[in-house]
Amino acid sequence: VQLQASGGGLVQAGGSLRLTCSGSGDIFNIDTLAWYRQAQGKERGFLASITEDGTTVYADSAKGRFTISRENAKMTAYLQMDNLKSEDTAVYYCNADKIQLSGLGYRYEYDYWGSGTQVTVSS
Repeated sequence: VQLQASGGGLVQAGGSLRLTCSGSGDIFNIDTLAWYRQAQGKERGFLASITEDGTTVYADSAKGRFTISRENAKMTAYLQMDNLKSEDTAVYYCNADKIQLSGLGYRYEYDYWGSGTQVTVSS
């Protein structure tokens, strides 16, 4: 099982990026997918989450500029980030709260973290 975050990069202030979190491996389905970020020297913080039925929750720092979405069939979540600011510079991580594994029986992975992707916003 793997969660791979991608789409980060260097962007000027005011620009946009779209991050992708892709699940792969023996995954049958994923409950809630979420995005977090960690700036250098700071703790990792919650940004946004989306349930399998599309219910979203946003941190105050993400409201109005960031949009989370997902494609269940592709085991993928996205984070559209607009009007980026220098304070958005961080490593962005995706998280799955519960992954049901493929195969016989009911097997789960909980609180599963993907790799991070660096976002750098230049002012």
